[in-house]
Amino acid sequence: MIFVEKLLNASRQNNSLVCIGLDPDLKLIPYGLNIFDFNKAIIDSTNDLVCAYKLNFAFYETLGVEGFDVLKRTVDYIPNDILTIGDAKRGDIGNTAKAYADAIFSKLNFDATTVNPYLGFDSIEPFIQYKDRGVFILCRTSNPGSDDFQSLSYQNGSQNSYLFDLVATKASRWDKYGNIGLVIGATYPQELNTIRERFPSMPFLIPGIGAQGGDLEKVVLYGVDANGEKAIINSSRQIIFASKGSGFASAARKVATELRDRINYYRKKPI
Repeated sequence: MIFVEKLLNASRQNNSLVCIGLDPDLKLIPYGLNIFDFNKAIIDSTNDLVCAYKLNFAFYETLGVEGFDVLKRTVDYIPNDILTIGDAKRGDIGNTAKAYADAIFSKLNFDATTVNPYLGFDSIEPFIQYKDRGVFILCRTSNPGSDDFQSLSYQNGSQNSYLFDLVATKASRWDKYGNIGLVIGATYPQELNTIRERFPSMPFLIPGIGAQGGDLEKVVLYGVDANGEKAIINSSRQIIFASKGSGFASAARKVATELRDRINYYRKKPI
């Protein structure tokens, strides 16, 4: 099944745009619990509430050799009808990019990944060649430091444009297989609105509505397509660390349910 079909099927099946970030931190998970069992419990308690799970590689790489094993076991455990996103933010020269793409898509079997466009098309093309997998290009990220580069302006004919605009434009031109999406942070709702208006059918991965404080109503209003879909709204810490006690999985389910219901309320709210 191709990436966009799997995303839409999962979203419709669970009536959800929620993506849970499985970003475990040994300092925050219940004492004595290993990371795979923690992830397993979160997945068991929430897989009927989400359209996707996103695993940030940093939280697994920091574990050393064991981390790669936990990453693979977690991806394998996620139900096949739920989208899996490897948040690896890869971006390197073509030959290296081929190896990264092979690792993420062939060895770890993720449905999608995140990539950095700074090195240009040849650093992204190996990922795009996996036509059934999704490639989310960093466009307007949620962190404050994104302004250092992403909001730099340049003259585009008679118009003044920004670097993130150019990234979105390039991504659209590269999207010959229909498997490219954009990462756009919830902390920049006006930019989200602008890019959605220009690219009405592209999937968006939207981090930043939890601990980073993005405005959920604006994210839903500006981020979804004309059918109220194709926005993958990610929350990590707010859900998986809702409780540090033995009831952490139930607490995660409660927060995930509330988030899904709030998103669906805004999806139905008249503009």
